[in-house]
Amino acid sequence: MQIVDPTHSHGSTNALEVALTDDVLVVHGGTPLEGRIRVRGAKNLVSKAMVAALLGDSPSRLFDVPKIRDVEVVRGLLGLHGVKVTDGGEDGELVFDPTNVESASTDQINVHAGSSRIPILFCGPLLHRLGHAFIPDLGGCHIGPRPIDFHLQALREFGATVEKTPEGLHLSAPNGLHGTKFALPYPSVGATEQVLLTAVMAEGVTELRNAAVEPEIIDLICILQKMGAIIKVHTDRVIEIQGVKKLHGYTHRPIPDRIEAASWAAAALATRGHVEVLGAQQADMMTFLNIFRSVGGEYEVTDARPPKLGDPGQEGGIRFWHPGGELNAVALETDVHPGFMTDWQQPLVVALTQARGLSIVHETVYEQRLGYTEALNTMGANIQVYRDCLGGTPCRFGRRNFKHSAVIAGPSKLHAADLVIPDLRAGFSHLIAALAAEGTSRVYGVDLINRGYEDFEAKLADLGAHVERP
Repeated sequence: MQIVDPTHSHGSTNALEVALTDDVLVVHGGTPLEGRIRVRGAKNLVSKAMVAALLGDSPSRLFDVPKIRDVEVVRGLLGLHGVKVTDGGEDGELVFDPTNVESASTDQINVHAGSSRIPILFCGPLLHRLGHAFIPDLGGCHIGPRPIDFHLQALREFGATVEKTPEGLHLSAPNGLHGTKFALPYPSVGATEQVLLTAVMAEGVTELRNAAVEPEIIDLICILQKMGAIIKVHTDRVIEIQGVKKLHGYTHRPIPDRIEAASWAAAALATRGHVEVLGAQQADMMTFLNIFRSVGGEYEVTDARPPKLGDPGQEGGIRFWHPGGELNAVALETDVHPGFMTDWQQPLVVALTQARGLSIVHETVYEQRLGYTEALNTMGANIQVYRDCLGGTPCRFGRRNFKHSAVIAGPSKLHAADLVIPDLRAGFSHLIAALAAEGTSRVYGVDLINRGYEDFEAKLADLGAHVERP
């Protein structure tokens, strides 16, 4: 059996090791997805909201938390540091009691090394609560170096000292943390979160320029403001934080996961199906919706209606479907918000293999995010990747040895293959391709999808997909 391993050319054996396990899903493709599923709180917000609970001097309550691996990792790390995490009365509700925050041993923390990139965001809160922090080696998806230099530089600006050791990073703040003026070289989401979580209790005022302003960032600011923080979001990506001496707990229902919603929308388009995504919100998906319609997909937004006497009400969402006929080729560039989100790119490219003409995708956020196209080509797609910037504006990867632009020629008839998932979003894209292809595919490493997609196998069943564990 030949297994398509898109990471093999980069010298990685991780995917091949996964392929030898029982972590496989058998996908009988060719059936349109039809039905209704629901998305919960955004993966890119929920884990950060959990970290923010460390800053409070009283319990916090978070609703609509998805059951995904990243949540379990952060829950474990919080527990190691003395935060009592319990399930609330509502499904998806978590309660955090940070009143007994304590140091965790290096060995305990290292159990989580490589399983998530969230631990770096513990630095600020732990420095405020304990005066020191240890951060293990960081994992996450292999889609580029994603260095933590921005994080460490920002922490040093606040007054932290950083000691690098073979097992990880040891941080301390012998003179406390103080507000600073800081400009990010690139509007990094993670670094912006780092500054927010550190600045809220740093002495004085912090001014962050070239900040990320994604909806998940704004929702994190809303949480911190509920806790007692003073944060102003100015124009031109400038955020000003006035430090306060203490914060209390929060109660919050996060924004829904716009990445998961778009992934199911792309699956509906690629399989010529019809999927209603309850919980999806139009405002945070406007850029995606414009491209979805340009490609030829149709959608309808349903507003939420609160229950009242004699009326059970309804949950809002968005219905996505393929209207029949041919899809249209498009040209798009990924970018930071409000641009086209990089995490939307991979699922949509599968649908673009079914569009007539040449589609162009210029990836400007992560330099190594097009490796998954090798597997799609093996399934019958016609995708060429280039080092050139095939977009309107040269990006920071231009004139460098990164294949970060793609030309997709279609429509292509996809056929089944045996695939190895390289990372979270590419994994869902491979799954979509297997669902759209004729024949039976075996997708290895599907448990990686659990990092960001709650109960995706049950949702596939609800949508009529023919999948099974061998």
